[in-house]
Amino acid sequence: MSDERFEVTREIAAPPARVFAVLTDPRGHVSIDSSGMLQSADGEHVSKTGDSFVVHMDREALNDRPMGRYDVTVVITAYDEDALIEWTPTSPGFKPDIDHRYGYLLRPTATGTLVTSYYDWSQIHERYRAAGIFPILQESALRATLGILARTVENPA
Repeated sequence: MSDERFEVTREIAAPPARVFAVLTDPRGHVSIDSSGMLQSADGEHVSKTGDSFVVHMDREALNDRPMGRYDVTVVITAYDEDALIEWTPTSPGFKPDIDHRYGYLLRPTATGTLVTSYYDWSQIHERYRAAGIFPILQESALRATLGILARTVENPA
């Protein structure tokens, strides 16, 4: 890890395909979000690099920056079925694009899946780096989201 990337890992007692199904579903992102910022999502399951969906956000959930409600388009930047999904959020309100990345690496284990969640802001545009606002979330948010993901896929309804 670098000073501009968080990674957290957790063993989840579910097969990679079940975990990946949540991660490729726009509504899955909302259901496992620990920050409270993701309010709802529109779009279909993603299946390749370049696919996208819209997430309706509310930064006020964190009570740290007065951004209110806004939309982002999540653009898939890396995709390997049942193994890797990565994306960057884009928005007409943020120009140039910020270019921070979120992702999940999945590795099968004897009892399920080793899931690594990461947040990487090492390639952000200089405009945002100079503002001194990154990282925009804490490592603990990734860890909490992995807990919600585990609960979701280990005990499916």
